[in-house]
Amino acid sequence: MPAFDNPQKKRTGLARLWHATGYSLAGLRAGWEETAFRQEVVLALALTPLAFWLGQSWVETALLAGSLLIVLITELLNSGIEAAIDRFGPERHPLAKRAKDLGSAAVLLALLLAGGIWAAALYHRWIAL
Repeated sequence: MPAFDNPQKKRTGLARLWHATGYSLAGLRAGWEETAFRQEVVLALALTPLAFWLGQSWVETALLAGSLLIVLITELLNSGIEAAIDRFGPERHPLAKRAKDLGSAAVLLALLLAGGIWAAALYHRWIAL
């Protein structure tokens, strides 16, 4: 069986970087079409400035802001899984359900991680004086 000829793999240097950036921006635009991603972006935009105020060191600030970024990354990956599964059609299949459930669980864990980091920072800032 012949290998799939992917023109992206033949590009090098700045041409490859230019095209890869375009694909990434297309992915962000596709993610923006997802309601959950839009909500999480709005939340991240609102909380990121607060991370710089709440964080008492660069490590705390990085954890606070980074946890928000992890949620966005996980949501994009989950949307990618869902799109790939939906490509095959609307019929129900146990493996399709499993893949979608696992993606959803990953988003839940990312949200819990971010919530835990933010709760710990708030506790450390105002309660554990």
